[in-house]
Amino acid sequence: MDRRSFIKLSSFAGASVAVSTGLAGCTVSNSANNSPKTDAQFTHGVASGDPLKDAVIIWTRALPAQGTGIVKADILWEMASDADFSDVVSSGMVEAKATHDFTVKVDVKGLSPARRYFYRFKSANNTSPVGETRTLPEADVSNVTFGIFSCSNYPAGFFTPYMEAAKDNNIDYVLHLGDYIYEYDGKGYATEHAKEIGRTFAPDNDTELYTLTDYRNRYALYRTDEGLLALHQNKPFIVVWDDHEITNDTYKDGAENHQADEGDFYERRAAAVQAYYEWLPIRPPFGTERLEIYRQFTFGNLLDLYMLDTRVLARDKQLEYANYRDAETKAFDQAGFMKDISNPKRGLLGETQRNWLHTSMQQSQAKWQVLGQQLLIGRMLFPVSIFNGVKREEIPAHVHQLANIKRKQMQGATLSEQELALINTVMPYNLDAWDGYPVEREQVLMQLKTIGKPVIALAGDTHNAWHNKLTLKDGTEVGVELATPGVTSPGMEHYLNMDDEMAETLADDLPLLIEDLQYCNLHQRGFMTLTVTENTAKATWHYVDAILTKTGKVVNTHSYEMKA
Repeated sequence: MDRRSFIKLSSFAGASVAVSTGLAGCTVSNSANNSPKTDAQFTHGVASGDPLKDAVIIWTRALPAQGTGIVKADILWEMASDADFSDVVSSGMVEAKATHDFTVKVDVKGLSPARRYFYRFKSANNTSPVGETRTLPEADVSNVTFGIFSCSNYPAGFFTPYMEAAKDNNIDYVLHLGDYIYEYDGKGYATEHAKEIGRTFAPDNDTELYTLTDYRNRYALYRTDEGLLALHQNKPFIVVWDDHEITNDTYKDGAENHQADEGDFYERRAAAVQAYYEWLPIRPPFGTERLEIYRQFTFGNLLDLYMLDTRVLARDKQLEYANYRDAETKAFDQAGFMKDISNPKRGLLGETQRNWLHTSMQQSQAKWQVLGQQLLIGRMLFPVSIFNGVKREEIPAHVHQLANIKRKQMQGATLSEQELALINTVMPYNLDAWDGYPVEREQVLMQLKTIGKPVIALAGDTHNAWHNKLTLKDGTEVGVELATPGVTSPGMEHYLNMDDEMAETLADDLPLLIEDLQYCNLHQRGFMTLTVTENTAKATWHYVDAILTKTGKVVNTHSYEMKA
């Protein structure tokens, strides 16, 4: 990090989120001296996260009564082994402060492994909803189930997938892989139905997000959604950010959606990071004054989970094909592009994080290795002809023609040179993903090969469901990739203006043309679950039938099982 970046980031360190601690078995008495004296309302429910075998973060927001002018409120928190709180194992007092947007985070320590706990918060006259959480297991673990989410856009629809997952008693822990909020204003992206379903932004939240107040207000709005409230209340979260928690296509010293006339990027990023740490039940591994968010969670001897940052900390600026095409002749500078994309110094993780990941996996005692990160790692290489002047609305039909050529080949037909060139000449379709950083990807995949354990890479970001083989350049398979669909953000069906039938046809065609792609769904919103046992890992994609009403439900699924 250069000096300027450090100064800009450090400017908000003094306002970092206060995380109190408590030891199980230590409780405050109910005497008058240890009772809350401030009247506050718990306006955004409760949440828990970053569970360890002996600790968990619990969260709430406690707003003092309006008109009092109070800048802080004393709050009692309680952790119990039962929902009736007849067995309170730990409690304490903590302050909700205006400097932290009246959010409260408590790191409750000294808990027992693999245990379910209940928690709540109290002010002088109000009690929060009761939250349910659990600690991580240790030693022998027979199974664990994750609910996996990404890309929830408020004006695009109700968070139906969250609500459906909140009802699923099989889910032990929630993994959120980023784009928990979006920074856009209320007039552009994914706002087509916002007015009719009552998901517009209030006047003080209707601009693009730049300031700390902007980001705080957006989190406050998102946390009024009934599905998100329910999921936070019922399951502990393990989270990591993507780009929209700051701004679209963020990289280490800028972003596609940050212009010179929009203020200082580092100040904007600092505001976004502060709001994130305030509103999410996360234990920042290096403290709230640092950008490093990567961290490890151990589920006994069964599984190690590595939450990675491929976006904010170390990412070099994305390449764009347009920058290599001559404005007049339209000729593509192939040599210049290959030189830049093959630059060994370009990366997403950065050397420090990449070395941490490799060392942690080498030292892991767990059988399964799981990467929780944002972007598709698999080689999503599309036929070049798709990029050569095919109109966007004609892409599905063009892909279908190419897939039929591939089907002819698979049936034993001899193809012409032109047909072979059409299906075999390929290029990455998304340089924002790992395809745009192939040197570092090969380094990471080689690391996965050397550890000799089953590897699963999880991804979000694209709003669609994907299942890829993870292979080295020589074709050696080193793991699998499982990507969750978006909660509400529109997917490829929106980009290519496809109806359901067209999207399903395209989803059938693409695995024929993309060598490592095994499955995709391009038009449905939902979430994914992953159940891991000693010998198997089963992924299930859950798709909902509606996000424009509150009556949506899971209507279809697709599953894949991996053997250790």
